[in-house]
Amino acid sequence: MATNPMQRKARNSFLLGMLLMLVISGAVIALLFMQLMKLQQEEKEEMAASVNAYVLNQDVSSGQVITTDMLTTQVVNRNLVPSNATSDISVIENYSLQDKEGNDVYTKVENGQAKLYIKIASKNNKEYELKLSDTNNYYIEEGQDRTYIELNSVPLVAKVTMKKNTLITTELLSKSDNTVQDDVRKQEYNMLVLPTDLATGDYIDIRLMMPSGQDFIVVSKKEVSIPQNNGVDSSDTIWVNLSEDEILHMSCAIVDAFQKNGAKLYATKYTEAGMQAAATPTYPLNESTLTMLRNDPNVLERAMNAIAARYNNSDMTSLRNNINSVIEQQGEEANSNLETNMQESITNSKNSRQEYLDSLAGVVE
Repeated sequence: MATNPMQRKARNSFLLGMLLMLVISGAVIALLFMQLMKLQQEEKEEMAASVNAYVLNQDVSSGQVITTDMLTTQVVNRNLVPSNATSDISVIENYSLQDKEGNDVYTKVENGQAKLYIKIASKNNKEYELKLSDTNNYYIEEGQDRTYIELNSVPLVAKVTMKKNTLITTELLSKSDNTVQDDVRKQEYNMLVLPTDLATGDYIDIRLMMPSGQDFIVVSKKEVSIPQNNGVDSSDTIWVNLSEDEILHMSCAIVDAFQKNGAKLYATKYTEAGMQAAATPTYPLNESTLTMLRNDPNVLERAMNAIAARYNNSDMTSLRNNINSVIEQQGEEANSNLETNMQESITNSKNSRQEYLDSLAGVVE
């Protein structure tokens, strides 16, 4: 059928418009597809870079025990947070503060003060405040009765004051045995007989063994750091954090060990530090050191009370008198064999540790 020029022109314009619309639509679809693919790729990369981290859901003060109810998991980009917030996350993931029966310890804030509580299933889920004794043992009270509670792990504590939503890193936490007080200092010792397999992170008691067979705990449950030289652990040197009174206890014990032939100052390792309570120190100070402690302004009042409770009794005075008596009466000839045998024991222990460290170095190589 014949058409006039005007109709043909209108039809061609329509077809051209349709074609142009299809081209533009195709371009828009292609652009949207490319944008979608880009967004999916960015989302995939973001998911690959995303990791779990823990943040606080409440304010925490320095030295406060951390319980699991205070922590919340958040997904974060690993490139936007410190590496130790994610690389050592297992330390927090595996942390669960409970008693030996599996009852959770949790935190409640009362009048602005955070307190620990526990509901004990064997006591009809009754809630008790969990308190800390002067000997660093936890207990609950029922009337006038005190029941000690054994925890399944060493509590983590905040090293510094932190606000809600603070991202938790391992540098911000410490184990409760190492809660930093004003008078705590990092001390280095190289005269101790060390366990053969002692490593950084182990917990030790430092003890003084006398030739008479008496064995005293000088300081208890201290976490050890071992300095390294070219990546190899020192065979005879350790670092421990001690308070002022513990430093003076160590100084006094070192003097006693050197004054007395056959004495040995040595370290013993805890087998399960998270489950074992700290031993009670039993080493009696000499009178001059005790006087210095009483007059030392660096010793905290809490420490002074503990010292007074420990040493103001006849048993400790008697023990100290026994040590002084043996030092004064010890004859060089009478104790020569004992001194030789003890020195051989110390030398053998040091050699065994050096051989152990050499064997570890061989495995690494």
